Amino acid sequence: MKYAWYPGCVSQGGCPELYTSMAKVCSVLGIELEELKGAACTGAGVLTERNPELADTLNARTFAMAEQVGAPLLTNCSTCQGVMSQANAKLQADAKYRARVNGHLAAEGLEYKGTAVVKHLLWALVEDYGLDNFKAKVVRPLAGLKAAPFYGCYILRPTKALGIDETPARRRYLELLIAACGAEPVDYDGKFKCCGFPILTMNEKNSVNMVGTHTLDAKGHGAHCMVTPCPLCHLNLDGYQIKAAGMKGQQINIPILHLPQLLGLALGLSAKELRLNHHIISTQAVTALAKA
Repeated sequence: MKYAWYPGCVSQGGCPELYTSMAKVCSVLGIELEELKGAACTGAGVLTERNPELADTLNARTFAMAEQVGAPLLTNCSTCQGVMSQANAKLQADAKYRARVNGHLAAEGLEYKGTAVVKHLLWALVEDYGLDNFKAKVVRPLAGLKAAPFYGCYILRPTKALGIDETPARRRYLELLIAACGAEPVDYDGKFKCCGFPILTMNEKNSVNMVGTHTLDAKGHGAHCMVTPCPLCHLNLDGYQIKAAGMKGQQINIPILHLPQLLGLALGLSAKELRLNHHIISTQAVTALAKA
């Protein structure tokens, strides 16, 4: 299996542990990644609001690069998945608009032909790799670990562009992978809600309050950790958890794992290899249960 890998901005900046763990997990699974090192930011939805055609052009440029690789485009960021899926749907549906966008790419010798397929690691593992194949690679079942899934916004919304209506099981993929690792998925109300990151700079109080609400909800349902496919959710839930605890007036201390880190533990990778010591909230409780 081969993918054109789009790591996104955050995994190369704010959350470098995600970049490392993603690469190592795919290596163990035998998934070949050809990194699109020259690709630009998706615009994270913000640029789309300000200048939709510029945002679509940047994403079409990435799609054209993936077409040159001749493989589906793989991302480890839910926000990138959501933004690129919307741009891709728009470009594939309108040939005239795609031609205009391609006019902007011509100076680089690039052309988006409209064949790109965008998949988050979460989807690729379930739909392409297969849960049975993944389970066969597990050497350290995470028995006794209770993990709360946190999907975030962009991997489930908008449902039409993301194919959720056609593949409703995508609302359960995190639980399926948590169980495939040998851990117990924890159900709670906040798993499909926003982490608060999108409003952080305009309304920090409400954003931090959302962090406290979701983390306490997961912890109250017995979770030892939370697992997210989105690095922006990780930044907020991990980075602002201490502040949220102060706002809520109670301790939280629930580790927030990137999806590849959970997978890596089950695949036998060490805590050091997965850079689990790079989090703000200590992951020692998780590594102790996993004996990593």
